[in-house]
Amino acid sequence: MVEKIISFSLRNRFIVLLFAAGFFGWGLYSVKTSKIDAIPDLSENQVIVFTEWMGRSPQIIEDQITYPLVTNLQGLPKVNYVRANSMFGMSFIYIIFEDDVDVYWARSRVLERLNSIGNVLPEGVSPTLGPDGTGVGHVLWYTLEAPGMDLGEQRAVQDWYIKFALQNVAGVSEIASFGGFQKQYQISIDPNRLTYYKLSIQDVMQAVKSNNNEAGGRKFEMSGIGYIIKTSGYLKSIEEIENLAVRTQNSIPVKIKDIGTVQMAGESRLGIFDYNGEGEAVGGIVVLRYGENADEVIRKVKTKMTEVAKGLPQGMKFNIVYDRGELIAESISSIKTTLIEEMIVVSLIVIIFLFHWRSAISIIIQIPITIAASFILLNAFDISSNIMSLTGIALAIGVIVDNGIIMAENSYKNLAVRQAELNEQRKGGNADVE
Repeated sequence: MVEKIISFSLRNRFIVLLFAAGFFGWGLYSVKTSKIDAIPDLSENQVIVFTEWMGRSPQIIEDQITYPLVTNLQGLPKVNYVRANSMFGMSFIYIIFEDDVDVYWARSRVLERLNSIGNVLPEGVSPTLGPDGTGVGHVLWYTLEAPGMDLGEQRAVQDWYIKFALQNVAGVSEIASFGGFQKQYQISIDPNRLTYYKLSIQDVMQAVKSNNNEAGGRKFEMSGIGYIIKTSGYLKSIEEIENLAVRTQNSIPVKIKDIGTVQMAGESRLGIFDYNGEGEAVGGIVVLRYGENADEVIRKVKTKMTEVAKGLPQGMKFNIVYDRGELIAESISSIKTTLIEEMIVVSLIVIIFLFHWRSAISIIIQIPITIAASFILLNAFDISSNIMSLTGIALAIGVIVDNGIIMAENSYKNLAVRQAELNEQRKGGNADVE
């Protein structure tokens, strides 16, 4: 078989050269379109189910949320195992699928099972799927520099402006906010007043809930004009909450302000984010979507951040604290330099040892063609160009030229033997003539 291929190649040199040129062009195109990252993604193929039930202890979370979810999520097709973690107010469940399973197919199966769970969980508790990212999906971290602005205002800008803008970038799975205070209205109840008016916490909660709502009306016509009736009942200020009536006693309404105080404050936190020991900071984490090109997504996010910065409050700006793009650039640059150096060194060694430029060129030309062709396989198997895959190519350069050297040496040997035979025949012929 090998002899036939060699024989065919020798007889059809133009076809072989044309095929090699086309292969090389395809390889160059694959180099340009290859996904670039600093490190390979070796994380497991998993789907995360997150459930929040604030104020409950880890044991309650384990008994009423984590255990029912784990038992119902087991038995999904192509699942290796299910892990779970319960903490204060939160439950995390990790469903690990087989490596060859499409991540979005897996998310669909998990979502179908969650929709069929029914009334297993406590009232008001709703599990949600985690982002469609991976364990190495944190590609960029940033904080907001805003001297003189309180942490609550910074977090509001992050949650209601920056986050929504950056999430629209193609390839971004999630913008996870951190730091600062999430603003909320808080009602501080005086227990003595609550007892005096013979009220309970449930009465206060029901009063706030029923008054913070809108109800639809109907359409009616009057004097040939159609009117649509609706009620506007959403609470918009501290004063409106203070004036809500919880109960009426002796024709006198008992209002929220009679039993406690209302204030705007931050949600209780389980931790803080400190930047370089200079104090608390507010920022976000850009999570890469599964299977995306990290280098391209980072560049798009930075471009979007430049646009978003134009609408930030005066004095506020972005401060990038972690950028994998720099690591990617340094890694690829280092590997690229190593590849070029190895190609030059191998070429020189081949030229010196063979000392025949035509044979050396036939061997050296294999190096760029083979390296370019390797990127075709990387794209075919959806493997990113990272420090591991490129290092493997660099290590294989010596192996690439081995076959060419062996073929050249074998050809020289056969030609030398044949030449010696021809010389012997000529000497024998000359002796007969004499």
